[in-house]
Amino acid sequence: MRQLLVNHLEWMRVRQCAPDTVYGRQAALRMFLDWFEDRGITQCEDVTRAMMERYQRWLFHFRKENGKPLSVGTQYMRLMAAQQFLKWAVRQGIIALNPAADLDLPKLGVRLPKDVMTPSEAERVLAMPDVDTVLGLRDRLIMELMYATGIRRKELANLTVHDVDAERETLMVRAGKGNRDRVVPTGERALNWLMLYLAEGRPKLVAGVDSGHLVLNEHGKKIRADTLTGIIRRYVESAGVKKQGSCHLFRHTMATAMLEGGADIRFIQVMLGHAHLHTTEIYTRVSIGKLREVHRATHPGARMEAKPEETAAQNIRAHDVD
Repeated sequence: MRQLLVNHLEWMRVRQCAPDTVYGRQAALRMFLDWFEDRGITQCEDVTRAMMERYQRWLFHFRKENGKPLSVGTQYMRLMAAQQFLKWAVRQGIIALNPAADLDLPKLGVRLPKDVMTPSEAERVLAMPDVDTVLGLRDRLIMELMYATGIRRKELANLTVHDVDAERETLMVRAGKGNRDRVVPTGERALNWLMLYLAEGRPKLVAGVDSGHLVLNEHGKKIRADTLTGIIRRYVESAGVKKQGSCHLFRHTMATAMLEGGADIRFIQVMLGHAHLHTTEIYTRVSIGKLREVHRATHPGARMEAKPEETAAQNIRAHDVD
């Protein structure tokens, strides 16, 4: 099965699967192969439904070095990787049936974004960089783009100067998650910061051969995604915003703000680059503003009753009128 794993990963690359997807599949299947090899099974045709159920129970009881179990999501992904691997083996004519085809996978609950900033909190974070410095101007541009577009950190790191359409006020996000392209609006404010950065910030960062990437590090090279995480986390903490997260915190905040502002969820789906609407629908659970308004207007216990002294004053005024 080791050689089959190599062939399977190569097949994924040929199909233009994202490098992160291939890497995740490889990590998940290594655990799968290790478990079966420890039990003397090295051929796909020897894997049975009963063995797959035993493997699923082992994942459930597995404990990491810190003593914690695997999350339900991790268990799900490990089993899904095994299902896809064995499905591929069937298609290649290596085995006749997929022993994991109808395996009952763990049920994934609906997980909400842990934190979302309010508009005032977002503005506090945006105001933190010292825009009189080159790196401060760059950092303001990074956060303005994330707040305006909800772009993922990897997508932002991959942007080039040619992906900016100033006339249309848009960005071309190329090969986003799922290898899908999309065009997103920047809005006037983010575009103004972008043009200022291109005029006064980026030229000072370029060193040697210009790669063409929009956001550069202090050495003039393409910025790394994990560097973006560190930059934003520092500004969130410095602003005194007690919310967890960094790049995705702006992504969640953008989507929630648009939804509460009246945007149709299908437009938010396009902005975020979600392949399926149900992925975007999570924000209907996060957006509490409209629900709170309806609750106050319709629930008899949603408003505080008048205080006794207020009630007495109202009675006196009514008596005087009579």
